[in-house]
Amino acid sequence: MNFNITPANRLNSVSEYYFSAKLREVAEMNAAGKNVINLGIGNPDLPPSADTIAALCAEAQKPNAHGYQSYVGIPELRNGFAQWYQKWYGVKLNPVTEIQPLIGSKEGILHITLAFVNPGDSVLVPNPGYPTYTSASRICEANIISYDLDENNNWEPDFQALEQKDLSSVKLMWVNYPNMPTGANASVALFEKLVAFGKKHSIVICNDNPYSFILNDEKLSILAVEGAKDICIEMNSMSKSHNMAGWRMAMLASNEEFVQWILKVKSNVDSGMYRPMMVAAAAALQNTEEWHAEMNKVYGARRVVAYQIMDALHCKYDEKQVGMFVWAKIPAKYADSGVLADEILYGKNVFITPGLIFGDKGNQYIRISLCCPEPMLLEALQRILSTQN
Repeated sequence: MNFNITPANRLNSVSEYYFSAKLREVAEMNAAGKNVINLGIGNPDLPPSADTIAALCAEAQKPNAHGYQSYVGIPELRNGFAQWYQKWYGVKLNPVTEIQPLIGSKEGILHITLAFVNPGDSVLVPNPGYPTYTSASRICEANIISYDLDENNNWEPDFQALEQKDLSSVKLMWVNYPNMPTGANASVALFEKLVAFGKKHSIVICNDNPYSFILNDEKLSILAVEGAKDICIEMNSMSKSHNMAGWRMAMLASNEEFVQWILKVKSNVDSGMYRPMMVAAAAALQNTEEWHAEMNKVYGARRVVAYQIMDALHCKYDEKQVGMFVWAKIPAKYADSGVLADEILYGKNVFITPGLIFGDKGNQYIRISLCCPEPMLLEALQRILSTQN
């Protein structure tokens, strides 16, 4: 029987998330006995702190901890985020009015877009950049205006080029520092330029900031710039910084009005977080500097091997990059990064992310995740070396 049912038109503008499809292929290869080493995903394999787990278990034992929770999160979590921002970023936030907990940053990207963008409005999206900035904008029927990031400009926006664009319909600009996928760090000067640009053109600047704790000695927030809260939203996540990716614990911070607009969307979409997880997240936000240092010691050792893998592939990289990935330029003999990534996947059963999934400015780059035990990274290196002449 044909009922002539079709999906919404908005699905014509998006496809299945790259990693959703690719990991299904990797799973099929593993089922066939290929034993693929996955260096593609930023999925921390290290556990949260012991205090975090203990807090989760203790709270989950309470009989009254399992019901619906407030849409704005429990006070302990909001206060925890405020103290965390004051301690690490030097930013003072009102925990009652300027912080909104999120079920992951990906959720926040869509909620922010729904709160600010009407169909036909425009959104500035970085190239290369996190694909969800584009897909969420398309789901909201926005017009995508891509702006290029270039290694010769430290992967920062070219403000002169931006000023040449028609910005009259732009409502949001997505930025992401420390940058994924390039590993470029922010600077106070860059954040000052972004705040000034947003105010000049009445564009909300959204900084996605989940990577500042990984192999990074200079933690910065765009909200530290004077007057930034007037025009900026910053998202932060515990997925990478606290090894809690599966917990879906994140937050956004901005001025009270922006937060309330976003809450209007969020409160109609979800029903809040699980209380024991919020209590545990508040405990995690009190992790010591020593805990973070130990985590970075592990990532640092892994990065040494990741650099060796890039050397074996004759790729060029910047040793100043930060975060939990290594981003590198591929040899000129490859048409694009997909060719090299497939060569390694099908030739030696090692999955590396091709930079082309982040936009055409990533065509000539690949990315290795550090979320893989050092012995497996070494095994990947040996597999790759065995293919070299």
